[in-house]
Amino acid sequence: MNDEKLIIHPKKYRGTTAVVSARLPQDMIGTLDRVAEDTGYNRNEVIQICLEYAIDHMESETEKAGAGA
Repeated sequence: MNDEKLIIHPKKYRGTTAVVSARLPQDMIGTLDRVAEDTGYNRNEVIQICLEYAIDHMESETEKAGAGA
């Protein structure tokens, strides 16, 4: 199992925002809420931190195929 930790850094994205709606499992929302309560962030901030981390660490299958060519 990967033991890599999520390290919270200063905000990277700034400026105007837009509302985005997503359906999430209730247990995931519960986890987000617990993290928010434990860290002093609100749910929206925790979701933004998680999304930023995912964006910075994701790789698409298209990118992988192009790298091997």
